[in-house]
Amino acid sequence: MRRLLAAVACVLLPAIAPAAERPPNFVVVLADDIGAKELACYGNTKHQTPQLDQLAKEGMRFETCWATPLCTPTRVMMMTGQYGFRSGYFHMFGNPWSPRPDSPEFAHGDKLTFADVLKGHGYATGLAGKWQLSGEHPTLIHDCGFDTYRMWAYENNLPAGVKHTGRYEGAAGGRTARYWHPCIVENGKYLETKPTDYGPDLFNAFAIDFIRQHKDQPFCFYYTMPLTHGPHEETPDPAKPGQRRPAGYQSNVEYLDYLMGQLLKAIDDAGLAENTVFIFVGDNGTAGTGKGTVTELGVRVPLIVRWPGVVKPGVVSRELVSVADIFPTLAEVAAAKLPAGHVIDGKSLIATLRGEGKKHRDWVFSYLGPGRIIRDERWLLEVPGQGQPERLLDCGDSRTATGYKDVSDSTSADAVAARQRFTALLKDLPGPEGHLGLKQPNANGEGKAKKKGKGKKKAAAAD
Repeated sequence: MRRLLAAVACVLLPAIAPAAERPPNFVVVLADDIGAKELACYGNTKHQTPQLDQLAKEGMRFETCWATPLCTPTRVMMMTGQYGFRSGYFHMFGNPWSPRPDSPEFAHGDKLTFADVLKGHGYATGLAGKWQLSGEHPTLIHDCGFDTYRMWAYENNLPAGVKHTGRYEGAAGGRTARYWHPCIVENGKYLETKPTDYGPDLFNAFAIDFIRQHKDQPFCFYYTMPLTHGPHEETPDPAKPGQRRPAGYQSNVEYLDYLMGQLLKAIDDAGLAENTVFIFVGDNGTAGTGKGTVTELGVRVPLIVRWPGVVKPGVVSRELVSVADIFPTLAEVAAAKLPAGHVIDGKSLIATLRGEGKKHRDWVFSYLGPGRIIRDERWLLEVPGQGQPERLLDCGDSRTATGYKDVSDSTSADAVAARQRFTALLKDLPGPEGHLGLKQPNANGEGKAKKKGKGKKKAAAAD
């Protein structure tokens, strides 16, 4: 199936434009475990994020962008542009409500990704950071359309016979490190690191090197940052080379911001800023304050897009946006068509980015396991599933997931109409119940995936 999709894409996608009409480059940054509320440009008064604040001043910042509440389903939705009822990923793989290893939906390499589409249109494609999608290594990331990659690796992602000694604090020796002394695989080969090496620095360097190497051709770089996922260890101190800032969430957010500044500077120094679409987005709400919950704090993430000459600087958009919209946006900007009949749930943002004044969406939707959540400009409905009560919220003019009024028991005409409207929409946005090939919960609502494969090819692990 993988080869068939690639062949179809190559046949249907137009040839690359002449050099004089070179399509834009793309740098797509997916930050880990960072809700919109963590950035200063979204109102945070504690975290200092001057680089991302400046990015927002130079581009468009979206007030309401939704991911899913957890890592894997967001990454699948973002890379495929499809909701879980099409991809089969309603939850973290290896958990209930995700595809079993024997299901045809399990292997992400068999799905059509935005990297496949852009690669078929003549783009160089690269990836760095946290992978977090299921399938068989070492070919998985190449199968997903990426020419080259440098990823944080679990023990079972390593080549046969390779051992990595770096472990993160508190892991009891059971988890390879992503930060200090990181465990890294680059294009299927183990990359040796030292205790003084900091993983995010190595991923940033790989991204910058990729951009410099491909500055003379269209490229798409997908940067799936490990930051700001726990453990929130010490970070390097940019102001004092060789020293470290104290551990904690704040230092991790602020070091992410520092790395974004380095990446943006590299793009500018290479003379590529004017022809590069830069997208910064989060994968779910912040751990401890939303992550893993079917609430707006769980799904609301930052989204900032810079596209000089097209996006007016300093615009704050109140359009309702989903991370599923990134796939069709990249395809349309690159003038790359999808294979005939291929269904995408995302909607291209290009009209919004161009400031054409058209409404992007009437509603935005997300999910986790059997839970679903949907909102429009004013109303929001949480459907936890599994017999738990639904909650209808009147958001008023707020978009911050705070200050909403619970009107679940209201009999007002407006509230009743809102619930009826959402209920009708959700009929076409099904949950996992009855979806074939999914791992089901045990009596306690829990479950673990069985290991699959031996030697070099092993199923990726969840985090």
